[in-house]
Amino acid sequence: MILLSVVLAATALTVGPAGADNTKVFDDGGVVVESHQHGGEGGHLDHDSKDVTLVGKARVNNARAGVVSDVGVLGNYAYLGAFNSDPCEGGVYVMDISDLSKPRQVGFIAASPGSFVGEGIHPLQFSTPTFTGDVLAYSNELCTDAAAPPAVGGATLVDVSDPLHPVVLANGFGAVEPGVTSRARTVHSTFMWQTGAGPDRKAYIVLPDSRTPMLPIFDITDPRHPVQVIDVDVAAMFPQILQPGVDLDTVFFHDVVVRKHGNRQIMLLSMWDAGYVALDVTDPAHPSYVADTDFTFPDPQLHETNGVTLGPEGNGHYAEFVHNGQYVLTTDEDFGATRVRVATNDGGDFRAVQAGSAQLPTGDELSGTAIFVGLGCNADPPAPAPATGGPYVALVERGGCGFTEMAANVESRGYAGTVVFNRTGASGGCGSLVSPSVVANKPFFFVNRQAGLSIMDADAGYDEAACQRSSARASVPVGTVGDTVTLAATFDGWGYVHLFRNGTGKLQELDTYAVRQGMDPAYASGFGNLTVHEVAVSKQNPHLVYASYYDAGLRVLSIKNDRITEVGHFVDEGGNDLWGVQILQRAGGEYVLASDRDFGLYVFKYTGKN
Repeated sequence: MILLSVVLAATALTVGPAGADNTKVFDDGGVVVESHQHGGEGGHLDHDSKDVTLVGKARVNNARAGVVSDVGVLGNYAYLGAFNSDPCEGGVYVMDISDLSKPRQVGFIAASPGSFVGEGIHPLQFSTPTFTGDVLAYSNELCTDAAAPPAVGGATLVDVSDPLHPVVLANGFGAVEPGVTSRARTVHSTFMWQTGAGPDRKAYIVLPDSRTPMLPIFDITDPRHPVQVIDVDVAAMFPQILQPGVDLDTVFFHDVVVRKHGNRQIMLLSMWDAGYVALDVTDPAHPSYVADTDFTFPDPQLHETNGVTLGPEGNGHYAEFVHNGQYVLTTDEDFGATRVRVATNDGGDFRAVQAGSAQLPTGDELSGTAIFVGLGCNADPPAPAPATGGPYVALVERGGCGFTEMAANVESRGYAGTVVFNRTGASGGCGSLVSPSVVANKPFFFVNRQAGLSIMDADAGYDEAACQRSSARASVPVGTVGDTVTLAATFDGWGYVHLFRNGTGKLQELDTYAVRQGMDPAYASGFGNLTVHEVAVSKQNPHLVYASYYDAGLRVLSIKNDRITEVGHFVDEGGNDLWGVQILQRAGGEYVLASDRDFGLYVFKYTGKN
């Protein structure tokens, strides 16, 4: 087999050997940390299948844990994202699927060094007055904002009319942070669409920045010269999408599709804690509000299956129109089956994310006096915990070093656990919560910045907008003794699927679905991530939906009579860790392509009743 590799440089296209891609390190406002919203723990569900046949699969040339991201398909080729590497050398695996029973990797399109590829793998057959051919779009997430060129953010467009000889059309274009950098913001996903006919035919791309609520759209009618159309704050333009005051405050634009409805182009945006938003982008320069969703109280799936009354967690990840637009089906990507609340002795109550292997089990809690230890890094390690009066919990400000380094320093100095509060800055700082990837031997938690300051009684006058504009560290002296904190763990299940009736205004929620193990406390840990990722709608039977779960494999869902029913599933020998899912139609019927993060490409066929 001949394996081609195309490597992007700052201004030139060269050919070289395929590189390796494996790590979970990305940029954190100039600070390299071990974290990303797509993480993973060990373990998986046992092999099982129902009415799903494995047609074929192909390992990428450097397969290892977490190296593969999304999947796109066009003609006889599939494209898999290379998520990350050390050194950072993300890109796109080119897979020949002319024989679905024997798919194989035939090339690799390398992203610019310092960038890697997440959600945004989107090939499209182009036909505009300025370009005809197949175009592949992929996203560029920056491994480090401080990295020098040729690291790029934004998106890249590649002519894949001949996938074995790809030609870069535009590299690293996208919206910029005004006054901060001339480089495009890091982008987590892409989606292209075309409108009009003949000489009026146009093409557009939307570039979700997964750490802000901004909506950047570019005209790519000439894919060699993208032109920005708009870059607007969705939450500011349409404040009705927000749910303030109910602990659903992490709002950012994560993923997107655009589908034609009659003469209109309707965009479905997944806005994390703001839910799912439908905008009319028939005129991309002037998007208008159509509908949105709210997360309902109590959390409907948890209440139905476990009888537990808790508020929703948000995590709006992906959305699709189903059953010829009758419904909207959405995914709630929740990587933690255990919810942690932080209570303080002066009445504070905050949400926390738990990470690492030494997690509090369901129903357990950790109490101690919080002491601010600064950054907790090797360069400035924390002082030892007091010898008497404990236990003590180290309160650490995010930044300066990785989470594992923080945890090791805190644990070696006698603290019972670590609580990291967020840094300043717009890209994932301030009010955002992240899911750290950390090696920790004692409980390790992450809270937003206001919560951390509140624990030290230093949050008076806190302003989220001002925080996002700032790069300052906390003004609280290191060694400050804060509140007594109690961190309590409650089982709340893994992420699941929501069904809404399509329409205008606030959409009505009709049903939810979760894999059985996803709502069972016995599967809270040790079986990998049992959360859903995204869905693809059947082209033959629009009530059928294929859902990619991480370690719960492929699920086939039927949407009828306002209900979701599982009608098929597949988990491979040794388990799966699925990310993307796409539909492919061939003479032999409909096939499902999925990307496995630790392996490569899977090809399935649903054999059950329609």
